[in-house]
Amino acid sequence: MRLKFLIIGIFFVLLFFIFGIFLVKEKQMNEIELRSTPQWRNLEKNYKELKKVHLRDLFKDENRFCEFSVRDNDLGLTFDYSKNIINSCTFRLLMDFVKAAKVNECARKMFSGEKINWTEQRAVLHTALRNRGNKSVYVDGEDVMPKINAVLEKMKKFSNDLRSGEWRGATGKKITDIVNIGIGGSDLGPRMVCEALKYYADGPNVYFVSNVDGVDICDVLKKLNRETTLFIVASKTFTTIETITNALTARRWITNKLGDSAVVKHFVALSTNAKKVKEFGISENNMFKFWDFVGGRYSLWSAIGLPIACYIGFDKFVELLEGAYYMDQHFLNSPYEKNIPVIMAALGFWYNNFFGASTYAILPYSKYLHKFPAYLQQVDMESNGKTINFEGNRVNYETGPIIWGEAGTNGQHSFYQLIHQGTKFIPCDFIGFINPLEKVGDHHEKLMANYFAQPEALAFGLTKDEVIGNLRKAGISSSEIELLTPHKTFDGNKPTNSILINKLTPRTLGALIALYEHKIFTQGVMWKINSFDQWGVELGKVLANVILLDLKGETDNKHDSSTSGLIKIFKSNKN
Repeated sequence: MRLKFLIIGIFFVLLFFIFGIFLVKEKQMNEIELRSTPQWRNLEKNYKELKKVHLRDLFKDENRFCEFSVRDNDLGLTFDYSKNIINSCTFRLLMDFVKAAKVNECARKMFSGEKINWTEQRAVLHTALRNRGNKSVYVDGEDVMPKINAVLEKMKKFSNDLRSGEWRGATGKKITDIVNIGIGGSDLGPRMVCEALKYYADGPNVYFVSNVDGVDICDVLKKLNRETTLFIVASKTFTTIETITNALTARRWITNKLGDSAVVKHFVALSTNAKKVKEFGISENNMFKFWDFVGGRYSLWSAIGLPIACYIGFDKFVELLEGAYYMDQHFLNSPYEKNIPVIMAALGFWYNNFFGASTYAILPYSKYLHKFPAYLQQVDMESNGKTINFEGNRVNYETGPIIWGEAGTNGQHSFYQLIHQGTKFIPCDFIGFINPLEKVGDHHEKLMANYFAQPEALAFGLTKDEVIGNLRKAGISSSEIELLTPHKTFDGNKPTNSILINKLTPRTLGALIALYEHKIFTQGVMWKINSFDQWGVELGKVLANVILLDLKGETDNKHDSSTSGLIKIFKSNKN
């Protein structure tokens, strides 16, 4: 009997040992270093071949544009990526990398409400906010769509009442001006959209205050009438120091003249924290909720979009949502080879991780989109500015690039020189529109001539022989030709994407924003990082709260010699 139990015991010990080895092996496979994968190695080999190839050579293929472009007729959008340093082999290898990363599988987890933000144990459901198909989405067993739709209905009623004059200020006057007080995602998104869709605006004027620098709010308040001004205080926690400081200043500005009772008619809140909203003095009836599964930089689709709905009307706000939903479906259902966000992500990955491109320029040829690069700075850099991967290990490869840009043609007279002839390698996205919203003479043709010319110049440049030939035709002397030739030679071979859209509308803008959101998500999956937390911004906030007490003389905390020295000078010279 003892022998029987001994044999059974040994059997189970061996079983657990084998199972343990299997788990270790599986863990090792999951933790395999990204640069050691066959997909990375294949791209590395292709890079070594292509880094010697020029776009001039690649464009000897007359079918290149047809091969490397995507046209969406329903959206009226063309995505041309032919001016990239890739060949058919590169593209196939990039798609292999995307497939190995299981981007579509990860995307479906996000859309279905799985808690893919694992460091905060949260779902990531900004996509549910524009779920125009109204398909059920579950978080912790609860369908979130009824609550989302309820907030949208509340936004609809409020924006309609405000625009019609049914909602009035404390003295009975119609609201003519709205001030959105928020920061980060509670400012950049709605500010950018209001600016982009200004052409369609027929509601109250909208102003934005974000900076805790007193100049920001003072500059806005100088322009306004207390009796006709409404403040929208946007803060998920309702504790963000910049937002609450500005909101308290606005409340004093109102109550000093109109009394405390005026708060109910001149303030609404966009928040998740009902308790803090009530403490501020805002009625819960005037609070619009959103949820922990909505990250700040992805929140313009939520109640954070209330100033947009008030400015352009709720129906056009819905068109914005519909455009984003259209792009969501394109991202989920299009094959990788025709999937615009996936292709953009793969190309950005190609330059970031093999060509050493540390920055990426966004260049919209529309004055209405002049805030778009600043908006994308947060969405991209706060999402993918990470160094820790899925397994909790530090990565040994580059992740998110530095995003920057400016509207054309202003940028051409500012920083394009560096892109053309500087030592930095900077891929660019050019965004343009076929039909202008404002038709003034031949302005749009001249604008778009530059939109088409700049990517061409960046791609092909001017060879030494071409420069010499041009100078000779101009009658320049041989000595001057010798002097000028190296300075007028453009290497070219600078990669660009061109996004050409029929017209800027709420729908196409929604699709464009969602396009970049999904590009950023795809790159996060490819780099094996969490694109939806932002622990990096927390440390500075904590230290600022500590130092604030020092500046007020309430504490005297120890800091490094530099910080202590600067605080001492500040306090001793403050009036």
